[in-house]
Amino acid sequence: MAKYTGPVCRLCRREGTKLYLKGDRCYTAKCAFERRAYAPGQHGKGRIKVSDYGLQLRAKQKARRIYGVLEKQFRAYYEEAAKVRGVTGEVLIQILESRLDNMVFRAGFAASRSQARQLVRHGHFTVNGKKVNIPSYRMKAEDVIDVREKSRSSVIMKDIAEALQDRTIPEWLDVDKAQLACKVVRLPERAEINIPVEEHLIVERYSR
Repeated sequence: MAKYTGPVCRLCRREGTKLYLKGDRCYTAKCAFERRAYAPGQHGKGRIKVSDYGLQLRAKQKARRIYGVLEKQFRAYYEEAAKVRGVTGEVLIQILESRLDNMVFRAGFAASRSQARQLVRHGHFTVNGKKVNIPSYRMKAEDVIDVREKSRSSVIMKDIAEALQDRTIPEWLDVDKAQLACKVVRLPERAEINIPVEEHLIVERYSR
């Protein structure tokens, strides 16, 4: 499956809920989901009875689209989570949360996960002092993310630093807003992760 390059607001409408894929715009009246809160397409407003399989599929698609992960990689994350002791669905969400691009977004160093992914790919961040440009890089407790020194003077980083002052930071991250640095205190528990996904449906989908 290729990377989706179409309008991301269409994905929110398809899933029937805000996925917050466009950052600050999603919180304004310009949000497409606010104006057209129904599925895209000719029959988007029609009532469609959703089967159990359909519910499971939509849960998986929501999680994939929120974190920007393709099907093959998402399936690999599920298989890894299934081998770990604990609740498989919760472990899966925790694995997704531990990605570097997600941590950059959660720390407030990007307006959206897609922007975070782009910034990581362009080499704007270091992890424990070493440059990392892999969005899927897995973070652990005590890891430290820093904005690279030569990136701090860029226009986009100056805008991010200004917006960061008003951002609410999750409890599992310790962010130095002045130095643009973030320490991962711990990985989050499922109850702390505010995403509109019923992960047990994902487990049912892959357990068929």
